[in-house]
Amino acid sequence: MGPQRGVGREFLVLVGPSGCGKTTALRMVAGLEAISSGTVSIGDTVVNELSSKDRDIAMVFQNYALYPHLSVADNIAFGLRLRKEPKEKITKQVEWAAKMLDLVPYLNRRPKELSGGQRQRVAMGRAIVREPKVFLMDEPLSNLDAKLRVQMRAEIANLQKQLGTTTIYVTHDQVEAMTMGDRVAVMSMGVLQQVAEPQVLYDAPANLFGGERRRLLGAGVGRSSVPACQGPRLALPAPPAVHREEARRGCAR
Repeated sequence: MGPQRGVGREFLVLVGPSGCGKTTALRMVAGLEAISSGTVSIGDTVVNELSSKDRDIAMVFQNYALYPHLSVADNIAFGLRLRKEPKEKITKQVEWAAKMLDLVPYLNRRPKELSGGQRQRVAMGRAIVREPKVFLMDEPLSNLDAKLRVQMRAEIANLQKQLGTTTIYVTHDQVEAMTMGDRVAVMSMGVLQQVAEPQVLYDAPANLFGGERRRLLGAGVGRSSVPACQGPRLALPAPPAVHREEARRGCAR
């Protein structure tokens, strides 16, 4: 693919099958994987030589990585305390995040007393109190049941819009990608296949990899909705008998 515009204050989803390189790409942005060529810029700063802690990013993982012996409030505040932020700022940031994520009633509870969705909110809270330039999310909803995933998709997308923070989100779930992202980047075998808004991606896939799930690329429709013989076939209502006979004769030739 040619050059793509950068990700600025938007929600970009990296989607593709397992092993396609999406998590590796995320780790490159985070500074956890070395890059062989090119540059990684966050804002106006080239961060190739910067360590992860100096890149002003916050990560949310599939594993919530909460400290079981700490309260919700202390888990949210943990990163700020490590950075030796003033106590007043820590209290203010924790209260702000708790209100935004509906965690105020649970601030004194331990992680074991929370549901899966609430634990994921705590992990989100720990990330947003830092007010980073970029959020990096690696399949954060994979451990949740189907109903809760739908709810959390909406919550994460709404949160990103409220904060206006650039977010890169990795998933293998096509529905998740198409419903959450401002733009979606499709990857296969380490190669970027297409970057586009969800509707553009659906209506005009750049290649067979992007369109094969819909079984539309490479197929044709003959007269009176009879499937053409070349390419994948379309599931269409059975045409009149005369047209079925024409289709059989055409395929035989």
